Amino acid sequence: MSGHADSKASRLREHTLVLTKFHGVRAESAPLFLIAFAVGNLAGPLTLGHLFDTIGRRPMISGTYLLPGVLLAITALLFDAGWLGAVTQTVAWCVIFFFASAGASSAYLTVSEIFLLAVRAQAIAVFFAIYGALIGDGGNPRDLTLGYLLGAGVMLIGGVVALVLCIPAERKSLEEIALLLSAVRLRAEGVAQQGSG
Repeated sequence: MSGHADSKASRLREHTLVLTKFHGVRAESAPLFLIAFAVGNLAGPLTLGHLFDTIGRRPMISGTYLLPGVLLAITALLFDAGWLGAVTQTVAWCVIFFFASAGASSAYLTVSEIFLLAVRAQAIAVFFAIYGALIGDGGNPRDLTLGYLLGAGVMLIGGVVALVLCIPAERKSLEEIALLLSAVRLRAEGVAQQGSG
C-alpha cells in the first residue's frame, strides 16, 4: 500500500504548487486548503467503499472514473477561463477526488495482484513528473489546463475499460476471482485459435 500512499503525498505536493503558483496562496497557508482536499480524499473511500461490494465493481469502478473525468474536464475549462480561485479550485478538487479516490482505491487493490509494485511505482512517478513539468513556474496556465484535460481523458478511458472488461468480483474470494480470470483467458485463447484455424 506504500505506492498508494506515495501517490497521495505526491498529489498533495502538486496541488500545493498549483495553489501557490497560480492562485497566489502563501506557502504557509497552503496546508489549510489541503486539509479540505484531504478530507475529500478520505471521505470518498469511507462513504462509497461498501458500494463496490453491494452495487458491484464494474458499475462502481467505471462510475468513479467516468464522473471525476467529466468533472476534471469541466474544472480544467473553468481554470483556463480564470474563473477559479484558491477556494473554488479546492472545492472542485474535493468533489473530484471524493469520487476518484474511492475508484482509485478499489482499482489499486484490484490490480495489486496483477501488476508488479515496481511497475505501479514507476507509472506514478512518471505521471507526477509530467504534472510537475506542466505546472512549471506558474507562468502558463494553458499547460496545466492541457494536463488536466489529458488526466480527464485518461480517467474517461479507464472508466470505459472498467465498464467493458471488469469481471464480477464483488463478494468473491481471490481464489474465485482467479478462476474467473483463467476462464476469460482460456475463452480468449479459444477464440484466437478458431480465428487462426
